Amino acid sequence: MNSIVQLIAREQPVTAPQSRTFIRATEVWTLDEASQRLTLASGIYGDMTRFAEVSRGQSFGYDEGLPGRAWASGCTVVLNGFGGSYFKRIEAAAAEGLGTGVAIPVFRARKLKGVVVFLCGQDAEHIGAIEVWRATYHPGDTMSLADGYYGSAQHFEWISRRTQFPMGQGLPGRVWESGQPCLIRDLGNSHRFIRSDDAGDAGMTMGLGIPVSTNVPGAEVLALLSARGTPIARRFEIWTHAGGGRLQFADGMCEAEGAPHREAAQGFIEPGEGHIGAVAATGIPAAVTDLEAGSSACERAALRHGFRSIVALPVFGPEGLRNVAAWYF
Repeated sequence: MNSIVQLIAREQPVTAPQSRTFIRATEVWTLDEASQRLTLASGIYGDMTRFAEVSRGQSFGYDEGLPGRAWASGCTVVLNGFGGSYFKRIEAAAAEGLGTGVAIPVFRARKLKGVVVFLCGQDAEHIGAIEVWRATYHPGDTMSLADGYYGSAQHFEWISRRTQFPMGQGLPGRVWESGQPCLIRDLGNSHRFIRSDDAGDAGMTMGLGIPVSTNVPGAEVLALLSARGTPIARRFEIWTHAGGGRLQFADGMCEAEGAPHREAAQGFIEPGEGHIGAVAATGIPAAVTDLEAGSSACERAALRHGFRSIVALPVFGPEGLRNVAAWYF
């Protein structure tokens, strides 16, 4: 064990900032081959124990409920408002103040690996954004907003729905061009973020763009925009496939320490190591509430700052795994 990992193991975790996150629950639904239904593989529910209990007893067929709708459509689905909709847990969600869901299917070579569901509240204090940007590959095409959820950032939403990005420009355009996740810090002052003035006015601080491995033609980008009071997460990491199942640290940002250091993350994750390595090995997304169980050195580095939950999302290209994007809180 190297000296950095020994130091992390000896130190007592510090307390991470306790601001409420923009996404209140994250679920991963995977396909049971025998029943051909989606069942809950993992989930983060915070203190919503009753909603978690209800969710564990659910399963979804093709085009059924929010996870099933994403499976059938082959692309990300945003559902703003559960009342009278196809959402199957309306009563339990209403009891927790949940009113918006975003379901992201993850396909590898047209095979469904899982559906990630974000559930958000609809109170006036929620500021942030979950955006879905889409484009075809026709010459001269631009990427436009397919749908999104912005909490109470109404002016920023109005601007976003009227904005388009050529390939290579803005956060969606940069992800579209590279085919890999992109992290932008200090959104309000970044020249790389075209809506920087409006983002700053809304209190948005960081942006993570992720290519979505859909099952439909064209390109799709998921943009997670984090605000001070209700952040998407408190630590972000981007890992790149380095061959042989090994992942290499590419970029990151942490609310507690600024930019996560390559040394603290050991620079590499071996095949199957920790939760991120397991996602790379299986291709199945993860939403884990207890980092202490089966964590890698990089995840123990996050534990040192009091982060105990992790979401890890794989990114696939035609050649196979490209990246794993991870965030902690």
